[in-house]
This record gives sequence, structure tokens and C-alpha cells, in this order.
Amino acid sequence: MTKTLVIAEKPSVAQDIVRALTPVAGKFEKHDEYFESEQYVVTSAVGHLVEIQAPEEFDVKRGKWSFAHLPVIPPYFDLKPVDKTKTRLNAVVRQAKRKDVTDLVNACDAGREGELIFRLIEQYAGGGKKALGKPVKRLWLQSMTPQAIREGFERLRSEQQMQGLADAARSRSEADWLVGINGTRAMTAFNSRDGGFFLTTVGRVQTPTLAVVVEREEQIRKFVSRDYWEIHASFLAEAGEYPAKWFDPKWKKDPEDGEKKADRVWSLQEAVAIADAVRGKAATVTEESKPTTQASPLLFDLTSLQREANGRFGFSAKTTLSLAQSLYERHKALTYPRTDSRALPEDYLPVVKQTFGMLADSGMRHLAPFAQQALDGNYARPNKRIFDNAKVSDHFAIIPTLQAPSGLSDAEQKLYDLVVRRFLAVFFPSAEYLVTTRISQAVGHHFKTEGKVLVKPGWLAIYGKEAADEVADAKDGDKGQSLVPVKPGEMVRTETVEPKGLKTRPPARYSEATLLGAMEGAGKSIDDDELREAMQEKGLGTPATRAAIIEGLITEKYMLREGRELIPTAKAFQLMTLLRGLDVEELSRPELTGEWEYKLAQMEKGQLSREAFMREIAQMTEHIVKKAKEYDRDTVPGDYATLATPCPNCGGVVKENYRRYTCTGKPGAAEGCGFSFGKSPAGRTFEVAEAEALLRDKHIGPLDGFRSKAGWPFTSEIVIKFDEEANNYKLEFDFGDDKDAAETGEIVDFSGQEPLGHCPKCGGRVFEHGSNYVCEKSVPTSTQPTPSCDFKSGKIILQQPVTREQLSKLLDTGKTDLLDKFVSMRTRRAFKAFLVWNKDEGKVTFEFEPRASKFPPRKTAAGKTPAAKEPAAKYAPTAKKAAARKAPAKKAAPAKKAAAPKAPRKTGAGLKPSAELAAVIGAEPVARTEVIKKLWDYIKANGLQDAVNKRAINADARLKPVFGKDQVTMFELAGIVGKHLG
Repeated sequence: MTKTLVIAEKPSVAQDIVRALTPVAGKFEKHDEYFESEQYVVTSAVGHLVEIQAPEEFDVKRGKWSFAHLPVIPPYFDLKPVDKTKTRLNAVVRQAKRKDVTDLVNACDAGREGELIFRLIEQYAGGGKKALGKPVKRLWLQSMTPQAIREGFERLRSEQQMQGLADAARSRSEADWLVGINGTRAMTAFNSRDGGFFLTTVGRVQTPTLAVVVEREEQIRKFVSRDYWEIHASFLAEAGEYPAKWFDPKWKKDPEDGEKKADRVWSLQEAVAIADAVRGKAATVTEESKPTTQASPLLFDLTSLQREANGRFGFSAKTTLSLAQSLYERHKALTYPRTDSRALPEDYLPVVKQTFGMLADSGMRHLAPFAQQALDGNYARPNKRIFDNAKVSDHFAIIPTLQAPSGLSDAEQKLYDLVVRRFLAVFFPSAEYLVTTRISQAVGHHFKTEGKVLVKPGWLAIYGKEAADEVADAKDGDKGQSLVPVKPGEMVRTETVEPKGLKTRPPARYSEATLLGAMEGAGKSIDDDELREAMQEKGLGTPATRAAIIEGLITEKYMLREGRELIPTAKAFQLMTLLRGLDVEELSRPELTGEWEYKLAQMEKGQLSREAFMREIAQMTEHIVKKAKEYDRDTVPGDYATLATPCPNCGGVVKENYRRYTCTGKPGAAEGCGFSFGKSPAGRTFEVAEAEALLRDKHIGPLDGFRSKAGWPFTSEIVIKFDEEANNYKLEFDFGDDKDAAETGEIVDFSGQEPLGHCPKCGGRVFEHGSNYVCEKSVPTSTQPTPSCDFKSGKIILQQPVTREQLSKLLDTGKTDLLDKFVSMRTRRAFKAFLVWNKDEGKVTFEFEPRASKFPPRKTAAGKTPAAKEPAAKYAPTAKKAAARKAPAKKAAPAKKAAAPKAPRKTGAGLKPSAELAAVIGAEPVARTEVIKKLWDYIKANGLQDAVNKRAINADARLKPVFGKDQVTMFELAGIVGKHLG
């Protein structure tokens, strides 16, 4: 008997298919890698099992990072198994090649990526050159409920129906390979021309996305704040007072200056003059009231759901996608999440009513009444805003399924509630407001008051907006308040008038929510739902890929995530400078890449041929390589910084160029003294603030993100030292292998330093010294020339920087926080551990998190559970650098009896703050780490982080005596605090 092989994308989906088919197809036998019944064999991939590669004869092994072998544009692509999943691939191929399997069903996720996963597996099973040759049908699921799966098998799509999607999937994959491989190799070759290896990754979608973020940051950095004034007044009527704000009724928008507005005055004198002119004067009143309505936002697609979840809960786009996928796959509670549609099919009306019924009976007390209200009021009616086949391609909007979920995590529940509220809201009536515009005119000056009263909450009731006077966008004197009545013809009096001084603000940095919106509009920030929907076909990436693009930029250190803000790094600015300098607009203009995405969408619909699209991609690739290869100038033009710290060699001015920070000589000098240092040593690019700190202190770190020539990541300090041979200063890595002062006899002076705590061995004070933290009695000092202690601990241990705060905590409590950047010298894998003071061994050792056991602890003969053994530390991080050094093996010492747990060592009373510091944090003695925390709480509470440069802190009246100046950087904070603790 012949059988049909069903290939799902994940094992969990394969199990769901088996459960759904069992009532209609009979019992399935479970095997290691598949399920089998009389009619079906069901197996699954685990995501991508096969990837494309250049054929052997076109592949470059040696010298691939040089221009000599670029561009690489193979006439066709070979396939190679993904290393981690070879076993699974072989298992799937075995089933596909079975003689009794005569046809296949592609049950991978219903989208471009799912289509590609299946097609590559099928091609690989056929020998890699062509498909397997067995007929293929497509299972297209919008929901994972058993009923939806059975209905999907009744409506399988033909291979011909899916050809457009398959072509788009392959074209996207090959286009990303061509642009990514050639672009990355070309930019890396360009950046590595002067020696070293500086990996510079670029991508067809990720790089234009980065360009959007960098452009916004440039606007912020160049923004010059301007002072302006608003004039706020209060008018007294018979019924009471009401606020108002001055405006110019003759004002017209200035296309050259977006900061100019009708209610802004640009000089204090003019603002004071207006206020003085109307204060205490009588005013006439005219007003107009009109009703207005506000409809609910549209249903969610993936991007709008990610934006909303980021704004409300701070979820990253990746987290939201993962939660939505879990609610779809595991809980069967949401429809397919990777969708770009915000409408439902026109025949979905009966399902919507059934969903209302499910929600009404679900027991969700906060939402069930609204679902019942929608049922009773027959709110689900044909409406083109909601039900429109023209706005639904392969997937419709994200809505709840007919299956009520249970056992949701807190985050899953939040996201499910978000979708349910939006689903209910879109069917509810519009919210109704009464908007009153009141103009008060005194001595020829006009003041406006807008009152906005919620008359009928409509859909807003689902979000708790029941109060008649509650308005989301209320502003004092501008809009939002309920107004006291004024009789027709009544004269009012101007009670108070005050000019309010304000400053223009730079545009806000991108959050994930706003960046997703900009990606959807191909780089344009679009707030209007309907307009964004019209633009989304030309967006950057697809709803399914945007989260991964953002995460990829963060992983590659092109962006940092600080709170909800995304901040581009120096590496990002350097890449954008290079692309602009080379005039490679294909990689730097979001609109252009949005056009490529639009063409892929056309290909899915059969409106564009695969061959035509790939020709354009090949031309784009050749152009990128040609521009980089033929660029013949010494540097790349750009907007570069001038450092404030002078050259250490001659005192000249140090300026940034594309590759280096270079001395340009003293003002008026023809050239510099030759001092310079690279901007990206070992592939890690300095931030300007870091370069400034390095030049000022001749030392910075430890910093992570460096890569060796072999590609291994490492952490190091960096120093600027005088080189006798070159007769100039040069940059060097410092791994902590400095000579021990105890061995050299050199006297060490700690007088300018703040101690970190007391030595756990002898009670002496512990200070920073070179690349270590040392006891003052472990090195020669003027008070004690002969060392009597040997306590030391490295500042970098197995690539993990150990900060002053963590070392202080270790000295204070015997243990650091859990640190997560240790890298094993043997396995090269990262691991987490605490650093602890081990009194028995007399040194700092590791302590690992206890692992949760799968089994209860075994009982001894006495019925008692044995005491847990303390994990043994495999490495003792002491003074010298964390290098792989083999020590001669020693015989194991006889086991000691388990010691009783020791009580934590009592800490001292703390350090006394100076009078200046006490004015900020209080006069109580306090631990050094607590001081930094209290200072940060104060800085954040008072908004003292600089709006443009988040690494700078502006001093207010209390902090200025502590800082000694108007502004400091984060790098300086710890050192400054030390001077104020006794």
C-alpha cells in the first residue's frame, strides 16, 4: 500500500498533526524519528536542515577576504547540511526515499521561510541537483487546532499554486547570500588593507535598517536646542476659572523650520510683553462645540503586535514573536502570528461569532462581559475595515482561536490579553467625544482652550476608559479638560498670565517599537495605521524576519539596547561612513532595499520572474564590489571627532579619521608628530568617549569584544606606552602579565587611591595595581618595604572583567554577584559562576549555581537526605593573566570532613561620605557599591543623563560640588566618588 509523507517544520507540529489525523486516518505507530499509520508517515525538520553554498569549483577557500576573488556569483547553488542537524536531515531523507512513499505533503510553517525549508530538504533528497520527483501538496494552516488541521488536509494546495512563493523563497535566500557574502568580504578586505583583520558584516536588509538608526543618531548629535516660550493664562468667568494658552491666529507653517508653531514665541521680551499687556484685562469669549468619534485601531499583524508589546511591556520584537509562536503552536490559542495582514477573510464572520462565544464562557472575568456584550448586541457584522479579502494574502490578522488557553506564563497571558482586547475592540462602537474649542480674546491677543469630553466610551471601555472626563491626550490649557461654562456674550477677566520657558528637543532615539514601524515604512516613520498598511509591501524585511534583523545588529555590536532605546555604536558609524564614502547606495538606502522586498512580494503573486530579480541582485553585487575595489583615496570622507585631550608625545591636537586617531600637530603646525592609534584594534571599534578616556588616562578597560587572528573572542585592557625604539607612544594590549612589584622591589604608592575593602587574609587595605587587585601588604610600599601578604585577584579572569564594585562585594560579603562572561580555556565555551573567597584554600575560587535535580534526593539508612556537596572549583583565579598553563599533576589530598556552614563575615560600618556627597545620598556610613547605586538613583530620578550623550551626566546644584565641574562621564564616576569617602 502506498503512503503519503508529511514533513512538518518542528517535532511539536508533527505531534499536533498526528493527534488531529488519528480520528480520521486511524492509529499511528510511534517510531524514533517519525509516526506511521496505514495512510501517512509524519516526520519533521527542526527548522533549517539544509543551507545553500557556492559549488566546489566556484568556492574560494584561500584568500577569500581579498579583492582578488570578488565578486563570487556562482551560476547555481549547491546544498550542504546544517552541521548541528545532520542526523535529523538523514532521518527525514530516509523516509522521503522510501519506495512505498509515493507523494509528499509540505506541512512546514505557512510562509516564505517554511516553503524554503521544505524545498531545500526535497532537493537534497533528490541528490542536490533537482527535486525528488514525487508529487508534492501543500498544507496551509492559519490555526493549529485539530479541526483546522483536518480542514487543511481537505484543502491541500497544489505545487503549481505554491510556485510563486517557492521562487520568492529561493530568490530571497540566494540574494541574501550574494549580497551578504560579497558585501561582507569586500568591506572586510577594504578595512583590512592596512594589516590585521577587521570583520565588517553587511546584509541586504540589516545594513539599510542600521542606516535608519544611525541617521536618527546623527540628527540627535547635531541638534542644537533653541529656547522658546509659551504664554499660559487663567481666565475667570462667573462659573469659575479655566486655563488657556496664547496662539497666533495668522500663523502659517514654515516648510524650512518645523520647530515653529502657532503657540511658540521666540524671545523672552515678546513673551513678557504679551503677558503684561493682557494681565488683569477683560476678554471676550467665542466657542464652538462639535461631536467627534474615534474608531478602534485595526486588528494586529505581527509588526503592530511587536510594536504594541514593546511600548506596553518592554518586550523585544524577538520575545513577542517567540510568545506569539508559543500561543499558536503549543497552546493553539492564537492564529498564525507571522502575518502582515490586519484584516480577516470575508467568510470568517461565523467564526468570529463563535470566538465571541468562547471568550464569553472562558472565565476571563475582565474580558468575558465584553465578549457577551458583543454577542448580545450582534456587533459582528460585515465591515470592509475588518473583513476584506483584498487585504488578506496567505495569512489573515492575528486573533484568538476557538480554543481557550490554560497554563499560560505571565508573559504569554499579557500577550494573549493584548490580542483579545484588540480583537473585541475592533467590533465595538467608536468612542464618542464632545470637543469644545474656546477662544478668549484680550487686548488683541488670542488664547485657546480645548475641552474634550468622553461622551460614550465605546471600544475604550475594554481598556478601562469609562470615566466621562478621562482623555488620553489631556494637556494643561491645550486640550483634554472639562470646561466651566461661559454664557453667550459673557466677558471674562484675565486672572494670571505667565510666560513659560521651554527648549526644543531633538528627535527621540529609536525603540524597537518605533524601529519596527520605520522598517515597515522602508525607513519612514509613519504613525497613521492606514498609510503604514499601504506602505508595508515596500518595507525592510518581512514581519517574520524583522525581529531577527534587530537581534543580529545587536549581536554584531552595531547597536546597543539601553532600556528601551537602541543606540548605534562607533562600529555602526564607521560602516555608514564607509558606505557613503564608497557611494554604495544599494546598501545604505532603506527605500531601495524596500523595493527589493516589494519585488519579492510580486514574485510570490506570479507578477515578476525569478530570473529578472536575480539579474538585478547580481548587478547590485558587482557594483558594491567594484566601488570598494576601485576606491583609491587614503581615507574616507566623513564627520569626524576632535579629541579634547592633547597628544601625549607633543601636545598637539588629536583628530579622528576613517581608520585612526592621529596627531595633527599643534595649532598652526604643518603636520603632526607621528603619534596615532587604530580605531579598531583586533576588530573592536572604540567609542569616541573610550578613545578620549584612553588618551587622557593612557589606560582603559578591561574591554570585551576583541577577536584574535584565529577568530577567538578575548577581553583585555589597553594601554598607551612610550616605545623607546620608535621614540613615540603606541597602543598595546595589556593582559595582566605585568611584572610583580614584590619581585622587582619597586616602591608602590597607593596614596591617591580609594581602597576597595579589607584583605581577607591579613585585614590590610586592597587597592588596584596594574592588572590586579592587591593587598597593600603584598607589594613594597614606603611604610612596609618587605611584603608580608600574598593576596591578589585579577581584573580579568578567563575573559570576565571583574569591576571594582564586584571586587568590593567579594571583600565585603565573601562573594560576587553571578558573573556570566567567563570563557573556558579548554572548551572555549562561556559559563556563569560566582567568585568566592575560599578561606580553606586561601584564594579566590569559583562557585557554580546549583543545578536543579530531576530526582528527589536519595534517603540514607537513617531516613535523612545527605548534605549537598559544595561544587569544586576547577580554576582558582589569582594574580596572573588567565592563560592556559599546564601544571604538573598532584595526588589528590585525602577528603576532609564536611565543615559546618560558616556564617557570613560581618561587614564594617561602611565609609563616611564627605559633606558634599552627604548632601546627595545622606550622611550615614555606606558601602562603596551602595554609594554608586544611590548616585545612579538620584541621577535617573532627576533626569541628569545628557539627552544627546547618554554616557555623560550633567551636574545640578547638589552634584556640582561632588563632581567639581558641570559634566562628567560614566568612566569618571567611580574615581570621583572615591575622593568623597573617608
